[in-house]
Amino acid sequence: MRHLHFIGIGGIGMSGLAAWCRALGMKVTGSDRAAAKAENAAIFTPLKNQGISIFPQDGSYIAAGVPDALVYSTAIEEDNPDFLAGEGIKRLHRSALLAELLSGPGEFCGIAVAGSCGKSTVTAYMAEALANCGAEPGFLNGAVSKRFVSENSVGNFHRGAGKYFVFEADESDKSLVNYAPDYAILLNMGTDHYSKEELAQVFAAFLNHVRKGAVVEREVWEAVRDLLDNPGLHLQVFDRSDRPGSDCRVSAYRLEEDPSGRLSPHAVFDGKFDVALPAPGAHSAANALAVFAMLKMLGFEEGTALKALERFDGIRRRNDLAGFSVSGVPVYDDYAHNPEKIGSCLTTLGEMTRGRLFAVFQPHGFGPLGFFRDELFAMLESILRPEDRFFMLPPYYAGGTSPFKPTSEEVIADWRSRPVPPERYSFAGDREELRKTILEASRPGDTIVIMGARDNSLSFYARSFCRH
Repeated sequence: MRHLHFIGIGGIGMSGLAAWCRALGMKVTGSDRAAAKAENAAIFTPLKNQGISIFPQDGSYIAAGVPDALVYSTAIEEDNPDFLAGEGIKRLHRSALLAELLSGPGEFCGIAVAGSCGKSTVTAYMAEALANCGAEPGFLNGAVSKRFVSENSVGNFHRGAGKYFVFEADESDKSLVNYAPDYAILLNMGTDHYSKEELAQVFAAFLNHVRKGAVVEREVWEAVRDLLDNPGLHLQVFDRSDRPGSDCRVSAYRLEEDPSGRLSPHAVFDGKFDVALPAPGAHSAANALAVFAMLKMLGFEEGTALKALERFDGIRRRNDLAGFSVSGVPVYDDYAHNPEKIGSCLTTLGEMTRGRLFAVFQPHGFGPLGFFRDELFAMLESILRPEDRFFMLPPYYAGGTSPFKPTSEEVIADWRSRPVPPERYSFAGDREELRKTILEASRPGDTIVIMGARDNSLSFYARSFCRH
């Protein structure tokens, strides 16, 4: 029996891979620096229930037997204690392991979902839509799909019983170019990790490996079309707006208010299909259109595909309602962490909010904050209304090498030096003080949202604003 040890097994992508290997009958162990933190129990408890042993990241895993390989991600440094303790043991990057699993024996149809923003949501949505069509797909995701959570499942992996397997292909370390899926959905280009010119090269290389067909957002298609060398690729171009020249497009998006005041999102595809969306936001309409286009490419009848879009249980920390404050203000928990995702989150909540937005953001690292600080400022200035408030927490630090620059305080000071309303942007060094400030200032009709990636304690923080 093959034995794999996962360094950093608590990562959302690594934990799903570990679950897949365990489901295939392998011996799996793992280590993580944050294994003892209460906010991570939702990941580690199901892994343990699957029979996976979890160790501190100190090299002690060797006591469970020398593994055949150490599985690692790009985030793992060379001086990691597990690497040092396992000198001479084969190393296997997570993307290489995923590529190996995807090429396993049997009838198999891989569907990769890539893009700078929304790929986790669309991976889950595609898998659920296929399930709604009776296809019993498997999936591997970089987020928790609520529909598949159980005491033995984190919710980021499902083995499935059919031929389709949907997986998220990550561009952050360019590992998506290691895959050769049958089909692909390519959503958009953002300013998270690389320039758009470099992203175009990466996405083109990815599409050149796709075997059968791809659904590609128009902006991406325009950036990569001259770089493609895959003449047999069946390609569909979709558009978030009703511009002509695309194969399929969102003709309209609207919110309808029923007699009780509840807002129901709808979209029109190609000027003829009126779809009741399971989540609000123009970006949700674009996500649904991408899934619809892929279902049709796979051969599903239009009526069946449209019906499959209506139910989507969603993923955790994507426009998640954590509860209500004592004064009745809704509190949302969201994974938004780059300018495009933050923009989509705040735009959607702004549509649903009659009062003010109180937005709290924790950068997911010093490097990303430095990379997109100007793009984020421009995005916020285009979205925030005069009365809205934006608070920035210190960047999340998970250990390892970091420049510790820029700080959130420096970025906010820079923004406040520009011609903006004096109270629009604030640095918040103390979570508890910020919580008290927002709860005292917010009133019925307002909305509170907590945003940020990687740090699972943010969900606990969001719930701390809510009445119990």
